[in-house]
Amino acid sequence: MELQSLIYLFVGVTFAVYIGIALWAKAGSTKDFYVAGGGVHPIANGMATAADWMSAASFISLAGIIAFKGSDGGAYLMGWTGGYVLLAMLLAPYLRKFGKFTVPDFVGDRYYSDTARLVAVVGVIFVSFTYVAGQMRGVGIVFSRFLQVDVNTGVLIGMAIVFFYSVLGGMKGITYTQVAQYVVMIFAYMIPAIFLSLQVTDTFLPQLGIFATTTFAFSNGVQVIPEGTYLLHALDQSLLDLGFKAYTEPGNLWNMFMLTTALMLGTAGLPHVIVRFFTVPTVKDARVSAGWALIFIAIMYTTISSVASFSRVNLIKNIQNVEYAAFVNNEVKHPDGTSNNGKWFKTWEQGGLLAWTDRNGDGKIQYAPGMAFDGAKGAPQFDGTKVGAHGERLTTNSKPLANTGKLENEVYVDNDIMVLANPEIANLPNWVIAFIAAGGLAAALSTAAGLLLVIASAISHDLMGQVIFKDKTTGKSTLNEKTELMWARISAVVAIAIAGYLGINPPGFVAQVVAFAFGLAAAAFFPTIILGVFDKRMNKEGAIAGILVGLFFTFGYIVYFVFMGGSKEDYLFGIDPTGIGTIGTLLHLIVAFVVSRMTPPPPQEIQDLVERIRIPSGAGEAVDH
Repeated sequence: MELQSLIYLFVGVTFAVYIGIALWAKAGSTKDFYVAGGGVHPIANGMATAADWMSAASFISLAGIIAFKGSDGGAYLMGWTGGYVLLAMLLAPYLRKFGKFTVPDFVGDRYYSDTARLVAVVGVIFVSFTYVAGQMRGVGIVFSRFLQVDVNTGVLIGMAIVFFYSVLGGMKGITYTQVAQYVVMIFAYMIPAIFLSLQVTDTFLPQLGIFATTTFAFSNGVQVIPEGTYLLHALDQSLLDLGFKAYTEPGNLWNMFMLTTALMLGTAGLPHVIVRFFTVPTVKDARVSAGWALIFIAIMYTTISSVASFSRVNLIKNIQNVEYAAFVNNEVKHPDGTSNNGKWFKTWEQGGLLAWTDRNGDGKIQYAPGMAFDGAKGAPQFDGTKVGAHGERLTTNSKPLANTGKLENEVYVDNDIMVLANPEIANLPNWVIAFIAAGGLAAALSTAAGLLLVIASAISHDLMGQVIFKDKTTGKSTLNEKTELMWARISAVVAIAIAGYLGINPPGFVAQVVAFAFGLAAAAFFPTIILGVFDKRMNKEGAIAGILVGLFFTFGYIVYFVFMGGSKEDYLFGIDPTGIGTIGTLLHLIVAFVVSRMTPPPPQEIQDLVERIRIPSGAGEAVDH
């Protein structure tokens, strides 16, 4: 079958399964809507958690970032994986015993204050929207390539699908849908990875491919790298020859440390993952399911570095110094006589995520450091659908040659296309390429749906139910279940609309946008949750002050340097905006601690409650206080 038909088939079948599951598991009560009725098997919950956690950033963007940043990209791997361990060991069992579904619920009850709850709701909405913008951008990228539509049209299609199954199904629909999505995702990631590993290094296990030797000789445009060279050495040598820094050479270790820490603490404070620990019957099951999730996550996370290395080698091997016109018409051969199929280059060009400009007029593609295009982030601006002399898509902001005598870059490659384009660059079978399309969509949609649910429950359950429509005498919500469910669904619709807008106007690459969300989660929630569990002297004044300082400092820093064009010279201690969440967390911790010690201690019953939470053994079902 031809590629496009296979893509429609794979994507269509997987979607039919997801929507079928959502309808089969339709939520009937608010408890079903928020936490799947609290009765999901730990292994199933582990798979759903893994699908929730391995978002479009992991599936689509992470290998791309490592492919272009080299060892610096390892911060994302270490931060996200370490953060999950932190969450599973340090927080999950205690929050599970406390028995609250959402972060604002925990903050509102532990800090005996509706103001604290309101501040937490604001925090959750900030974090979730930033995160969901990245996912929607991921959906747009997948659709733009595989349905051959514009990125923005792709985002709109994604919005419609997320709306359907998160609004109808709620958490119960999402939990079982995510089990199916995990299965699709892991196969869609691992099968191309195994193919690539065998093709590039002759090693069946892709996790070990990064340490193996290459199965082919290739020219990097400066010299021929012989067959049997260690993959990382081949990459280092090729990049140094072309003028880049070596692949394995670390960059700014201070920023790497800051980013790793922000991602780690952000994972532990991330609202949509914490909810997962309430969807199983007991605390023991919560721990078991966290363990299973870690195994399911590790399968993919131990493969990402290898996939990144394969993709960068393949990119250099296939595009360096080839004639554009012959390449995109599949007329170029590798030195060993095999076909160098360049059709993929043209297809990604149409989506606007890849571009070539013939700066030196020789008709060949040159790949080197530096920007090929003028303007923000070096992205190309296309002249409608016009084509240039060689059939390339015409751009209006090509940089003039600097004539430095060095190789000058003529290519723009969006980081986020590397995983999806990888099987095509490597000439893998069509069914493998179609499968990775289904996997990319599963990754982006599973997390988008989980996040929209967090936003919906923050607004309907925490804001409407616990603050606006709260009976002052009984302290209970005056909303009945039906009305609360209605509010949850209205909130989800509004959330999807805003998320779609952010997906069409994204502040950066998918993994970058997601890193901002993790920085915000770290600075807004981590200290308040940790102190809420381990420090009984921690009071509402401390929590409110800490959340506000952490959230607004981090948010302000990101907005100033990313959106308002702040200069890198003005970075605080040289810290990049992706890693500033670490400083935000420290400020939150200090402010919360100091303010709590200068104000009255919490009531005795709250202090007793904190003592009780800290004994996770013997805890049964989640309870209300």
